[in-house]
Amino acid sequence: MEIHRVPLGKTGITVPPLGIGAWSWGDRMFWGYGKGYDEADVRAAFDACLNAGINFFDTAEGYGQGQSEKMIGRFLQTEQRPVQIATKFFPYPYRLTKGSLQRALLGSLKRLGLPKVDLYQIHQPIPPVPPPVWMEALADAIRDGLILSAGVSNYNVERTRASFQALARFGIPLASNQISYSLLDRAPERNGLVAVCREFGVTIIAYSPLMQGMLTGRYTAENPPPGIRGFRYSKNYFARIPPLLDVMREIGRGHGGKTLTQVALNWVMAKGAIPIPGVKNLHQAEDVLGALGWQLSAAEVAALDAASDRVQSGSTSITRIPVYGQNH
Repeated sequence: MEIHRVPLGKTGITVPPLGIGAWSWGDRMFWGYGKGYDEADVRAAFDACLNAGINFFDTAEGYGQGQSEKMIGRFLQTEQRPVQIATKFFPYPYRLTKGSLQRALLGSLKRLGLPKVDLYQIHQPIPPVPPPVWMEALADAIRDGLILSAGVSNYNVERTRASFQALARFGIPLASNQISYSLLDRAPERNGLVAVCREFGVTIIAYSPLMQGMLTGRYTAENPPPGIRGFRYSKNYFARIPPLLDVMREIGRGHGGKTLTQVALNWVMAKGAIPIPGVKNLHQAEDVLGALGWQLSAAEVAALDAASDRVQSGSTSITRIPVYGQNH
């Protein structure tokens, strides 16, 4: 299956329509790395993605305290195929100058074993440093050949606009805004963030497109996610999700038995965003890759939107929808 590619903002760079998030690669505290999966499992997932034409991987200096970048660096040492890497700078309150971004970037490049990365992102809009300072630092990094494009993450409408305008003064487009976006988190549609990104030609990269497993059908109130994740959701919240999952299952059946994961990811792509689900092993990678090669119809997207709205409103009522075939 040939993978079509999509623009990364107005940078001239193209990437696959789906990427892979590497937060769980080496992260013990949140994801429990080493308990149920290890580097061999992650490498199998990495190879499966590359074999399928998915070569865009997103990491960060803070993932596993640098272990995610180091792991990717080890993989790249024996990989001849082209791989596109995005990583992130975390603006800790003690990082107050442009120089701190360059030092952090050089640290990331050393862990990755790369002379440059395809996308470098400001991880959070943490005060006191305003967006223009970091945008100037990103412009310097592009000028120095250390990064190919500049992005942000978790930026709201005002900060996205300010970042776009600050970069524009250097003749550089803002490539992307990486945000939480899924069938269980559609706030970006409601608060104007999707609209402003479209206005400026900024690509939305959707992290947690499966809501950290909540959209896979794996978890219930009786079987919550392990570790820290299990404390995020109330029993009432769990009770509201099954009607949405029912709609997803019905639509998946109409496309030849697509899984909940595949429907959830296809929905994000139908919205014009690039989902970056995490994968810990070969099985998860194969499930994620099944989101490619087919497309939800406009009617199916609307049905999923309606079911998602009912989760957000707290209603558990549901109306049946027709089963849509693969050609719709």
